[in-house]
Amino acid sequence: MIRNKKQFSIGMFFAITFFGVLFLIFLPVFNGKNGLQYADDSFNKLAKGSSYFIPKVSKSVEKFVGRPLSISIKLDRAEDVENTAKLFTAAGAKVDAKDIELKVEGDLGAILQSALKDADAMYKNDGKSVSERYGYDEKKVMKNWWQALTRIEKNLKKEKLIVEAKAVSDVTKKAVEPGYNFYQIDAYRVSDHAGMMSGLLIFYVLYTMWWGFAIFYLFEGVGLSMKKAKVKKEV
Repeated sequence: MIRNKKQFSIGMFFAITFFGVLFLIFLPVFNGKNGLQYADDSFNKLAKGSSYFIPKVSKSVEKFVGRPLSISIKLDRAEDVENTAKLFTAAGAKVDAKDIELKVEGDLGAILQSALKDADAMYKNDGKSVSERYGYDEKKVMKNWWQALTRIEKNLKKEKLIVEAKAVSDVTKKAVEPGYNFYQIDAYRVSDHAGMMSGLLIFYVLYTMWWGFAIFYLFEGVGLSMKKAKVKKEV
C-alpha cells in the first residue's frame, strides 16, 4: 500500500530513469561499443599510458651486462622447452635441454636486454617483429619469457643472489607483464584525457547514488523508513 504518493512518485521517477540509462549503457552507441566496453577500454588505455617503465628498467640492467649466468630451470610443459630455448639462444646463451629442464649458460645482462627488447616491441604493438624473431606466436613468446624469468628469479633467490633476482623480477613485472597485458591496446596519457577520466568516475559515483535515492524514496512512499530509536528513561 502506498502511504506517501509524492515520495513514491519521486522514487519511481529515479528508478525508471535509472533503468533507462542502464538500457542505454548496454547499447553499442559509444563508437560501436556499449558503455561498459567503452569505459573498460578507456581505463585500459589510460593504465597503459602510465605503465611504461621499460626505459628505466633497461637502464638499471646495464650493470649486469657481462655478468655470467649459469642456472637450471624446470618448465611446466615439455612442449615449451624448444621455444623457450630459442629465447635464450637468441640472447647469445648456451642452452642444454633435457625433458622439461633447461640448463642456461650466458650473459645475464644480455638475456635481460633481449627480454626487454621483446617486451618493448609488444608494448608498442609491434608483435610481428617478435614472432618473426623466434618463428612462433608473439603472445606465446611473452608467456615463455615470463615462465622462464620467474623460474630464474626463484633459483637466484635460493642461491642468495638477491640483487640479480631483483633485476630479473623488475624485467618480469615492469616490462614482460605490461608488454603482454597491454598488447594491441593504444596508450593514453592521463594528462591528455583528464576530463574523460574525471567524467567517467563522477558518473559512476552519481549513478550509484541515483539507485540509492530510488530505493530510499520508494521505501518512504510505502511507509518504510529508518528513525532513531527513542531512548528510554529509567524512573
